[in-house]
Amino acid sequence: MLDIADELHRWVEEGRDFAVATVVAVGGSAPRSPGAALAVDSRGTVIGSVSGGCVEAAVYDLCDQALREGTTVRERFGYSAEDAFAVGLTCGGVIEVLVTPVVADAPGRAVFAAAVAAAARGEAAALARVVRGPAALLGRALIVHPDGRYDGGLGGHPELDRTVVGESRALLDAGRTGTFDVSESGAHCETALTVFVESSVPPPRMIVFGAIDFAAALVRTAKFLGYHVTVCDARPVFATRARFPDADDIVVDWPHRYLQGTATDPRTVLCVLTHDAKFDIPLLETALRLPVAFVGAMGSRRTHEDRNRRLREVGVTERELARLRSPIGLDLGARTPEETALSIAAEIVAARQGGTGRPLTDSRTPIHRDADSRGADETGPHAAA
Repeated sequence: MLDIADELHRWVEEGRDFAVATVVAVGGSAPRSPGAALAVDSRGTVIGSVSGGCVEAAVYDLCDQALREGTTVRERFGYSAEDAFAVGLTCGGVIEVLVTPVVADAPGRAVFAAAVAAAARGEAAALARVVRGPAALLGRALIVHPDGRYDGGLGGHPELDRTVVGESRALLDAGRTGTFDVSESGAHCETALTVFVESSVPPPRMIVFGAIDFAAALVRTAKFLGYHVTVCDARPVFATRARFPDADDIVVDWPHRYLQGTATDPRTVLCVLTHDAKFDIPLLETALRLPVAFVGAMGSRRTHEDRNRRLREVGVTERELARLRSPIGLDLGARTPEETALSIAAEIVAARQGGTGRPLTDSRTPIHRDADSRGADETGPHAAA
């Protein structure tokens, strides 16, 4: 649901009643990940998507029904060979959708309003909802903040709320969206309640070092992918707002000095496009020792070999050096800055999602990988590097 937080926040501010359908579980080759959402207001306006088109009409009807009846429902959509004309996913996957009415004076509206407001502001918060269990608890929600504060509740059981807050906070700290099982009393079990947690965290950072034309194209591509983008270069004549109008931040400083002093985390992406050893070597020496998601450097294969030699000379270990993706980008035959930016972005996405970078025509791996197959990677609009 938080993937459409900006629009939902506007609806809340305008006092609209609406129902929101959220993907809470997927199986097989499902087109959207948990957290994807579609919402319908009382005027019939629709935003978002849960399937890329396969079941949107049926989900729209469920939202309309939820608005009229004021009840939360959970629905499963898949494909059945025995009933080829039934509504389902032609890709062969399965999605489970929770449809919740968010109407004036409803007990849970304040929680939803707080969750979408936090996400719209780019603040960290987790929305926890009961997605399987007794009908009276289905859709009950609470919002959890990074410091452990929470608003709302899941049914009047303090021990249950405390347990859910603890589990949700752990998912929020990791920037992950997921589910867990818990009993109404708060003790873990296999069947009593299933709680779905959507984590909203600030956008991941991409720091682009080197204020060149290729960097300008990469900034535009990274913004499209949802990154908070910083451009850093020691040369003030090149690192200007006029050259990088789409960047969130422009920093004039020596790259290694800036990197040593700025905040990074396991979702941060570092792209080194400087092409100059006096910048590259101290910068990469620092970068390869940071717990970031991706470190890539531009250059020819000859530049790459010379760069590796210089890095070894300053003490970078083979294990650290193995983290360097250079020459940066997938082999797309790119020539222009825009094509090169696409190849770099494609490698970053493949690294984040566990993709091979091979054409799907020649691949036998699943097209849509679930969160478990990607290991510890996150899902959600601002959860991934």
